[in-house]
Amino acid sequence: MTRFVDLTPKKRLRTGRSVWSDTRHPQLATRKLSQSLKCDIVIVGAGISGAFMADALSRHYERVVIVDRREPAMGSTHGSTAMLQFEIDTPLTELTQRLGRARAVQAWQCSYHATRQLIAMVRAEKISCDLREREALYLCGSDLGWRGMEKEAIARNRAGLNCEFLAGRELRARYGINRTGAILSPGSAVADPVALTRGLLRKARSRGARLFVPAEVRDVMATRYGVILNTGSHFIEAKAAVFCTGYETLKNVPSQGMKITSSWAAATAPRADYPDWLNRTVIWEASTPYLYMRTDSHGRLIVGGEDAALDSPSYRRQTLGLKARRLAGKTQNLLGGARPDWTHVWAGAFGESADGLPIIDAVPNMPNCFTVMGFGGNGTIYSMIAAGFMPALLKGRPSKIARIFAFGL
Repeated sequence: MTRFVDLTPKKRLRTGRSVWSDTRHPQLATRKLSQSLKCDIVIVGAGISGAFMADALSRHYERVVIVDRREPAMGSTHGSTAMLQFEIDTPLTELTQRLGRARAVQAWQCSYHATRQLIAMVRAEKISCDLREREALYLCGSDLGWRGMEKEAIARNRAGLNCEFLAGRELRARYGINRTGAILSPGSAVADPVALTRGLLRKARSRGARLFVPAEVRDVMATRYGVILNTGSHFIEAKAAVFCTGYETLKNVPSQGMKITSSWAAATAPRADYPDWLNRTVIWEASTPYLYMRTDSHGRLIVGGEDAALDSPSYRRQTLGLKARRLAGKTQNLLGGARPDWTHVWAGAFGESADGLPIIDAVPNMPNCFTVMGFGGNGTIYSMIAAGFMPALLKGRPSKIARIFAFGL
């Protein structure tokens, strides 16, 4: 038996007030852990990743337990802008150079299929989370000019990921945006991330999963026979543990080029004077850092970006006003018209990986422990991918595609 102490650092993941803070959500009943217990699988984390995992594993195991040091969806999930895109932060052409064409195409196709599966599942399960399908407009920027964007469009179409390259003139005519080009792709969506998380947890509970908060996991004893989680006053004994702890990453886990940074976002009050196309489109750009935006069903404009390569709660808090002004200026430059009047401004920790892909794998040197590190701009989609792979990983039978998202040690 090996004991691992102080597994995940407790961080201040958010600052400011996100738009979801003033959105009414149905209450989710939770319980306090009042005694030690045994289960098949314990999931650590009740954010979006843990919720997808709970929904998936409760279909395969009778005794699933979810624990979190916070209330459900009150960590990084509460600060998400919930743009559900299949497009990976790393362009397909660049990822091909890193991984080879076959693996790069597999990763992109996997992300696309997971996005479609997510949309279908939400509708089939009737999860009320303000889900709306959107097209995605990927604009030329400092990282990718029109020639590179045109090559990217060709590569995507060859991979079966249908898209359209728009040259500058056509982009201006159709969207009024003054950039040298863009890729227009169907297949994305937007949602309320808190409602989606709670809806998934509610479905898992209906199958018998148990949710305990607040429950602080202080250490883990991992063996080849199972794991024991210590909360200080009680123990949870399980066959395996899945850590969905977001940006409070497990200590002593290989970083694989992953790092925690900071990101900012802002939202307006509901309005009706945005261009009609904006209500069916999400926008992002090929720049570092990149600007992204979308509307919700109430007519709010939600904008994010201005990422900084440091993980500092105090810096995030002190620069809220500055970053809000910069986001307003960039939004005005892109869309034209008056500067947006923000009603909500917030910031939070954000995770990046070297290749834009997540880690979904067994934890090295921790028997029967697994982790989901869905770093990148489409972390919600990575959570869906992880939920699909995990039942096979728990049985020691990962698929060939799953190996793309492994540690690769």
